[in-house]
Amino acid sequence: MDRKSFIILLISFGLLMAWYPLVNKLFPPLPAPQGTNSVTRPVTDIDTNKSDTSQPSPPAVAPPRAETSPDTARIIRPDVAEETLTLTNENARYTFTTHGGGLKVFELLKYPATVSCDRKQMTNRLASLNTGAKRPALAVIGGEAVEGDGLFKLTAMPFGLRAEKALPNGIFLIKDFALSTNYLIKATNRFENRSDQPVALPAFEYVVGTSTPMGTRDESLTLGAQWYNGQKAEDAFAESVGCFGGRPQTDFAAGSSNVFWASAFNQFFAIVGVPAQPAYRLRAHKVDLPPPSKEEIDADSKTWAQPFGHQVAFAYPTTTLAPNQSLEHRFDLYAGPKEYYTLSLLGRNLDLVMRFGFFGFFAKGLLLSLKALYALAQNYGTAIIVITILIKLFFWPLTNASTKSMKRMAALQPQMKAIQEKYKDDPRKMNMKLMEFMKENRVSPLGGCLPMLLQIPVFIGFYQMLQSAIELRGAAFLWACDLSQPDTVFVIPGLGFIPFFGIPGSGLPINPLPLMMGVTMLWQARLTPPSPGMDPVQQSIMKYMPLMFMVFLYNFSAGLTLYWTVQNLLTILQMKVTKATDPKTQAPGKPALPAFPTPKKKRQS
Repeated sequence: MDRKSFIILLISFGLLMAWYPLVNKLFPPLPAPQGTNSVTRPVTDIDTNKSDTSQPSPPAVAPPRAETSPDTARIIRPDVAEETLTLTNENARYTFTTHGGGLKVFELLKYPATVSCDRKQMTNRLASLNTGAKRPALAVIGGEAVEGDGLFKLTAMPFGLRAEKALPNGIFLIKDFALSTNYLIKATNRFENRSDQPVALPAFEYVVGTSTPMGTRDESLTLGAQWYNGQKAEDAFAESVGCFGGRPQTDFAAGSSNVFWASAFNQFFAIVGVPAQPAYRLRAHKVDLPPPSKEEIDADSKTWAQPFGHQVAFAYPTTTLAPNQSLEHRFDLYAGPKEYYTLSLLGRNLDLVMRFGFFGFFAKGLLLSLKALYALAQNYGTAIIVITILIKLFFWPLTNASTKSMKRMAALQPQMKAIQEKYKDDPRKMNMKLMEFMKENRVSPLGGCLPMLLQIPVFIGFYQMLQSAIELRGAAFLWACDLSQPDTVFVIPGLGFIPFFGIPGSGLPINPLPLMMGVTMLWQARLTPPSPGMDPVQQSIMKYMPLMFMVFLYNFSAGLTLYWTVQNLLTILQMKVTKATDPKTQAPGKPALPAFPTPKKKRQS
């Protein structure tokens, strides 16, 4: 590696290390306001099984254009203590609250809150959704006319639970909740005008839920909001992400009577609201969650000090209720794991919550194949290795042809350079002669690239699938106790300041799989023949470019780095086999080519 290449790599690496501190300096994060905690008093637990109620269709309402304001304040009286009532079935425990008359928290009985390699840190806490949110799920937002003082009466019913209250304008708000199967809740919200006068209802919102971190260490990198417009699923706040950072949006609105469902999600779990009829608008905004106490931060230095979430809601326009008229909205509410089988069984394109992206077809196929292999191997690490081998075998003819094409192009480089030197004053003729030469020897500059391009959708699909596959959560393999998290074996204290690698306040984690991945990528780069015409500086940069991948993927999931490491080893093996069996410089069906004579330079007078 020459001096110029080393300087270029050194400057690039320095800029990469300084990127995050520079962005934080130019665009400092907004300070989190002080959180407020409410006093809770549990009432009772009621175990229920599957139940359902049939409800009449909601009346047609003319939708004038209207927007509600962000949820900035709570009307609930602070002098009245919160009471809760809990329903439980085989999948989850649902806690309802009198403050807002909705679902305060969902606790999933089959999933622990955290997965730890240290048994001393294991707890009996369950994975939960909407934890610490300002509003319960299916709360109504829109001011005193639709909220009153925010205090509801909770009553256990044969079908589940009812929350009701009388509003100051003579309207009664009644909410019925019935537990169903597959993490579903069937809910009906009904405004009843029991007076003898028409009553105008302002624009209001039904809260779907709030995306919340999975634990105190979750820095909300995978939190978000999503909605389905009947044709495709879109992420809220997606346009707020820029190449040079900036302050992200805190409010989002979309839709025009085409909001078929909306979700608030984290990496592995989601709350999805599905209205019986498409909602008028979608509203979402960023909300600050209660910060951890000083004791919690002192106990765990990895605790995130400024947690936040995204509150998602269906917005409805103003309407007027005639005497003895009611306005009803029915919803299915899913609160559970982002598990493909479960979501696909529910229909209505809810499997798009998985967010597999453009290459979702490949991601779904790979996920189903991974689960099938797990049924045989009973270990997801082994299943990842086997599926990586199968993918490599499937693409073996393509990658083999690509490697041979690059080797033949490298062998023909002297002749091609001679042609370029001879016709350098006539670029058009030079290109024509080069094309004739390559056609005669049956090589193509695309021969080495095209097979690689055909594999990109599969690789991206595998990456997307491994990032959100809840099946890997808690799955152990070798020294990695959780394939959905980095395979940290120990942490070097005092080095948390190192960008990309270190954990502030904790230290530098040692993750063997990303290190192995980086070594195998460097090995593979050294074995790969250089592209024709590439100058030495570019060749040196390409050889060390894999180090960038190791930097970016160092703290990614162990399942992803395991896949990439095995893929690299298989590629190295293939290159070794190809080198041992290929005639190298000889084109197919032709004898070895003589060197093309290099024209002598004219002597200057």
